[in-house]
Amino acid sequence: MRRAGLVVWGAHDIVAAMIRPGVTTGEIDAAVEAFFVEQGAVPLFKGVPGKVPFPAVCCISVNDEVVHGIPGKRVLLPGDIVSVDTGCSLAGWCGDSARTHPIGEVAPAVQRLLDCTSGVLDLAISLMGKRSRWSDVATEMATFVRDQGFTVVENFVGHGIGRKMHEDPQVPNFCSPSFRRNYDFNLEPGLVIAVEPMVNMGSKRVRALSDHWTQSTVDGQPSAHYEHTIAITESGPEVLTRAPSPGEIVRVE
Repeated sequence: MRRAGLVVWGAHDIVAAMIRPGVTTGEIDAAVEAFFVEQGAVPLFKGVPGKVPFPAVCCISVNDEVVHGIPGKRVLLPGDIVSVDTGCSLAGWCGDSARTHPIGEVAPAVQRLLDCTSGVLDLAISLMGKRSRWSDVATEMATFVRDQGFTVVENFVGHGIGRKMHEDPQVPNFCSPSFRRNYDFNLEPGLVIAVEPMVNMGSKRVRALSDHWTQSTVDGQPSAHYEHTIAITESGPEVLTRAPSPGEIVRVE
């Protein structure tokens, strides 16, 4: 899975290098698709079943769009924030990751939203080496976000990942009594999960748009999304979709 994770990281580096005012979301998606082809990787998102099969290799969500945005002709503008979520499989194993990018200078409150969302993912990774149950991690994640004045999206959650993109268990970024009672799970070696906090500036509620995929905030306020694929090992959590260490390469022959 580390091999797939490195390819996903490489795709995000391509996005980071090209994302700027004047670029379209469709151009970003095309660049990632070309990279996956070059690497011999299979994109996970393209063709996912739905009322309309998902048509792209990336979900690209802008400003008030939370997740599942469809790339196309939209031109990025200064002050936008753009969440790019993508994944691939390589040799039958999956990797999945998301980042939110500011386009030029953004409002201070928006930057705080980005910092909070990336920060709560970092917090979760740290806690995965210190807590035995996911409910304890999720509780602290929700508190972290709430203390900064933002809200955690509850309609969408993280997931187990391995041979398939979406496997058990479901991995919420908050903890409800029902989850703790019925769906909680141990953080033990061998577990691999995609942790993906989605944080809104205003209401936690979302609404589906007419394209049958894009989910937007109900109040039109901005949303941010960060994600990593993380393995629990005997020595603690290992982020499989992080930057390569010295000596590691993205290309897999």
